[in-house]
Amino acid sequence: MSTKPSWSHPPLSRRTALQAGSIGLLGLGTNHVAALQAAAAPGHERIATAKSVIYVFLSGGLAQQDSFDLKPDAPDNIRGEFNPISTRSPGLQICEHLPQLAQRSHLWSLCRSLTHPSNDHSLGHHIMLTGRSEAPPGFSPNQPGPLDHPSIASVAGAVTRSRNNLPPAVVLPDRLVHYSRRVLPGQFAGIMGSRRDPWFIELSPFSALGYGAYPEYEFDHQERPKMPRRFTFEAPNLSLPEGVSFGRLDRRVDLVRLIDEQRIELDRGGSTGAFDRNRQTVLSLLTDAKVRQAFDVTKAPDVEQDRYGRNSFGWSLLMAKRLVEVGVNLIQVNLGNNETWDTHGEAFPHLKDLLFPPTDKALSALLDDLSRSGLLDSTLIVMAGEFGRTPKITHLPQHYKLPGRDHWGAVQTVFFAGGGIQGGRVIGTSDKIGGYPASDPQKPENMAATIYSALGIPDTAAWHDDLDRPHHIYHAEPIRGLL
Repeated sequence: MSTKPSWSHPPLSRRTALQAGSIGLLGLGTNHVAALQAAAAPGHERIATAKSVIYVFLSGGLAQQDSFDLKPDAPDNIRGEFNPISTRSPGLQICEHLPQLAQRSHLWSLCRSLTHPSNDHSLGHHIMLTGRSEAPPGFSPNQPGPLDHPSIASVAGAVTRSRNNLPPAVVLPDRLVHYSRRVLPGQFAGIMGSRRDPWFIELSPFSALGYGAYPEYEFDHQERPKMPRRFTFEAPNLSLPEGVSFGRLDRRVDLVRLIDEQRIELDRGGSTGAFDRNRQTVLSLLTDAKVRQAFDVTKAPDVEQDRYGRNSFGWSLLMAKRLVEVGVNLIQVNLGNNETWDTHGEAFPHLKDLLFPPTDKALSALLDDLSRSGLLDSTLIVMAGEFGRTPKITHLPQHYKLPGRDHWGAVQTVFFAGGGIQGGRVIGTSDKIGGYPASDPQKPENMAATIYSALGIPDTAAWHDDLDRPHHIYHAEPIRGLL
């Protein structure tokens, strides 16, 4: 039996932000929240090239040699089964199974030389979701820790200004969890404190842990007959509870306003601001028709759903587009939970038939819509996984019928579009087998700095912990040559 998905954010309870009756509009955010400060020294100001960022994360790790950095002249045990095709940009080729993106290469560019030191899923997630190459003190691959580096989404949510009473950073369509129930580190606020976790819009009951763009393209890498499947993708329930009219809601708001005034007199610390932000967020969700519509993507017009795809990849990117339209600053979209892109085996049929089609379709539809509406120039899109894949094709016959590639942090390709990015460019190269950077190596810190810079965060910015110690946000320069 399916359960309703949740809109979750500490310190709110599971259903707090869904229904006004549950929150009572009196108990939100009563904890003390440390002030987070971002200040620019003279000469360090950044001009924002984007109002919003969509960070598309491919949990499991996309093979660079089979997608955006093919090596057609390499030996067969390296080049793989796919052929390159020309894109709209002269000299730029990508995989033949990404034809729609190939037609839109004037809208996007690639960095083919991003590198970090880990081949481990958990640490790789932490590295690429936080933009920090080194492991934090006491890092555990089995669970998020209080000393983990904060995620890019958490940082952006903390130091950018909320628009339209919405949270400045959200993650959808769910948290990243392995089928063993191990929650992957790196996606939370870590050392910032759980109160700064991004908002997670969870759209599918997590009792089922299949892979891929469910339900249309769901699969299991190992084809286990009893692997549970996902079928439900539901918008959060943002309706008012029975018996609560908008007039009654307004009266409750007036009551809260009086209580707020008393709270200000009693406590001029951070809790008042947190209380107000959470209350305004809930009120916006409940009363703004455009905001409610942003989440209800499974009821979008048929033509729109057909362009994006009637599956979790398509619905997620359609929701991201709508959240850009209503003013969310950073949207992390997890295209596939449970390490969906972990193609140790069955790699070529699964990429060709199950992973590339919904990705190519949905990402192309997103580019088209943002371009037509004029929002692409002010929306940076970044797509990456936790690492790339090994140059050499491997086979684990005890688990898979067909071969694939293993984990490889040494190099991967990162996709960039919008937000002032010049289309048709390639930053950096990998060597002749796609194993290591051959020129212009970039680190996750450079990718994160590119995101922060696009949002206009100055390179002297810092957030402050409960002891007022500054923690710098930038740890490298943005990737040069993209703009």
